[in-house]
Amino acid sequence: MNGRFFDLKKEKQDRMINAALKIFALHGYRHASTDDIVKEAAISKGLLFHYFGSKLGVYTFIYDYSVRYMTLELKSAVSTAETDMFEILKQTEQAKLHALRGYPYMQQFLTRSLSEDVGEALIAVEDMRNVLTVNYEKLQAQMDFSLLPAGVDGQKLCKMLDFTIKGLMSERFLDASFHPDMLYQEIVGYIDMVKYLTYKENTH
Repeated sequence: MNGRFFDLKKEKQDRMINAALKIFALHGYRHASTDDIVKEAAISKGLLFHYFGSKLGVYTFIYDYSVRYMTLELKSAVSTAETDMFEILKQTEQAKLHALRGYPYMQQFLTRSLSEDVGEALIAVEDMRNVLTVNYEKLQAQMDFSLLPAGVDGQKLCKMLDFTIKGLMSERFLDASFHPDMLYQEIVGYIDMVKYLTYKENTH
């Protein structure tokens, strides 16, 4: 992590972080421009390069910061004693909500990074990408799929909800009235609906 950067006032740090998250989330590494980042952050390009050196330096820092931040949120929000798949999913979304309140584009950035195809960017964040993957694998390992009705594939159910949640997030980000808390409530609504249908269909 960049120690000098954290000597800046928190407001300025967050302004620069959020600007980079937004530009990389919307355009990906290849098409993101440092000109757009400094314009969004309302800073000089000289200041950006003073702290990060290059576009790759900004991207690497932002990825590292996002993974560390999201890891802390997950550890705080998800109970290690919880084994119900639906509850773990809701607690995971609660962690993302907390992150989105301060960094609205963080989850979109992390999702976009999964389809990144520029070699230098992939290599630069490889270790931290593995950290995030392990975190989510641990959460899935907590889920006791034996609690689900017979014949229900827990992993497929998780994958279906994951696609739904990512789709909702992408859709809402195109809406100028996006609000993290409203998105969270919508996601929880889908999780609860799937839970209801899963058990309802297996009571007949």
